Amino acid sequence: MERIRKYIENTYKWNGDDIPTEKDWNLFFSKIIKQEFPKKRILIKAGQTENYLSFIEKGMARFYIPKEENDVTFNIVFDNGFLSAYDSFLTRTPSSYNIETLTNTVLWRITYDNLQTVFNESKYGNIIGRQASEELFFEKQKRELSLLNETAEQRYLNLFKEQPKLVTQIPLKYIASYIGITPQALSRIRKRIS
Repeated sequence: MERIRKYIENTYKWNGDDIPTEKDWNLFFSKIIKQEFPKKRILIKAGQTENYLSFIEKGMARFYIPKEENDVTFNIVFDNGFLSAYDSFLTRTPSSYNIETLTNTVLWRITYDNLQTVFNESKYGNIIGRQASEELFFEKQKRELSLLNETAEQRYLNLFKEQPKLVTQIPLKYIASYIGITPQALSRIRKRIS
């Protein structure tokens, strides 16, 4: 729990002395649970409604659209990141994609109903919730702009620079799908830059 607190305190902007009190933190921490999942565990399947907003203490997960031949990986989340089929979580409608752990993963999770309680009972809950939403939005926007403005090689190099452990812990077919190319094209890029 302390890792979440440090992350929130260091990442989000607070106005002067207007920071969460111990009472606010205690309320928030009373509503979250720690869960551990093995590698390759499906956290949510297409057709299910997301009930959790999660923080990854340790591990990685991918978001993907299941296809008969090759799944389409469109997001990968790492340590110290939020994880949720957030569109489903907010609208209370079924997800159109799956989320799967890529490594053994430790999550701190809050249910939709418990988050609403935190929002209603603490002004800081609203601030944290808003800023978590903004973080998820900005990550999505960054990814979309990357796909539109950068070459596949640039996307690969950026990913390698930002998340060097990715290359060693995630199957190349997921990386290729994530940067929008075939595994064969990724092999050519890797040969060219090595």
